[in-house]
Amino acid sequence: MSVAILMVDDEPDAQELFRQKFRREIRKGSYTFDFALSGEEALQRLRAREPEIVLVLSDINMPGMTGIELLARIREGWPNVQVFMITAYGDAATEEKAHDLGAVRFLTKPVDFDRLKNDLSAMTGAPA
Repeated sequence: MSVAILMVDDEPDAQELFRQKFRREIRKGSYTFDFALSGEEALQRLRAREPEIVLVLSDINMPGMTGIELLARIREGWPNVQVFMITAYGDAATEEKAHDLGAVRFLTKPVDFDRLKNDLSAMTGAPA
């Protein structure tokens, strides 16, 4: 059984990067990825794929709805969905706010994909 993950980032290149870095795991069926370019699009995808999506990987700095605002909305509507926050600008106040709102992990860019895969494996039981 694969783990459904929603990746939210306003940079389209992030989609290709995640597809490339998780190519083997996607091919094996360990993970399936869906992608959204904004917080609003992410909420639409969550509604459409409920209850399949169990994890959201979200950028923080996005136009419109920020990742922090998205995190708060996910907590309201999908309290069982785990959320990892990703940012190029990791500051203590933002990290604390993300944790206070229920983020499971706070990752900085560039993402350490080996660590991310290990974290995902530990959380979901899917092979790293």
